[in-house]
Amino acid sequence: MMRTAVEISLYPLDADFIPAVKGFIERLNAYPELQITTNAMSTQIAGEHVRLFEILGMETAASFSEAGRKVFVMKVLGGSAP
Repeated sequence: MMRTAVEISLYPLDADFIPAVKGFIERLNAYPELQITTNAMSTQIAGEHVRLFEILGMETAASFSEAGRKVFVMKVLGGSAP
C-alpha cells in the first residue's frame, strides 16, 4: 500500500467563501481512513494513494457542483511512510 499526502487549499471566487471551505473540510473529515490536519491556509490530507484520490475526486466534484466558481490548489507528496 502506498501512502500519499496532499496539501490542498480551496479558493471560492465569491465574497461569501467561508461556507464553501467549511463544507469541503467537513466532508473530508467524514472519511475515517484519512488523516486530516487543517490550518488557516490549507488542509493536509494523508491516506492510501488510490483511496485518497478517489475521495478527492468525489469531494472536489461536489464543491464544483455548488453555486459559484472555485479554485483548488494542491501539492502532492508521494510514497510517504505509513
